[in-house]
Amino acid sequence: MSYARQMLDSYPSTFKVDASLLATTIDALKDCAQACTADAADDLSERDVTELVKCIRLCLDCADVCAATVAVTSRQAGYYSDVTKPLLEACAATSKSCGDECQRHAQMHEHCRVCAEACRRCERACHELVAAIK
Repeated sequence: MSYARQMLDSYPSTFKVDASLLATTIDALKDCAQACTADAADDLSERDVTELVKCIRLCLDCADVCAATVAVTSRQAGYYSDVTKPLLEACAATSKSCGDECQRHAQMHEHCRVCAEACRRCERACHELVAAIK
């Protein structure tokens, strides 16, 4: 069981969304932020780094957006859907852009393939949580 799920299970009140869906999204956001941060660092170690500038920038942007979104999404006390929903939508869009760019380099660089996969999972999770938010 993930730490996100353990924390949600220990929350003293009820949630406005399914706890399993929320935990899955939090885990996907954290994984995507980590994968994007690592991929940007790996990209900088490649010989053809100039070919990866767009990928690096998108990875750094995606990592930052995911980190902000996971922080806000993890706070259930005083929850405001008018704040959380746009963040999730922005995160889904950023994850899609980053995933698309990483996929372009996936055959050449395994780290880009892994990052693209994490971005796709994050994008899906964000869309699913947005759909569930009232």
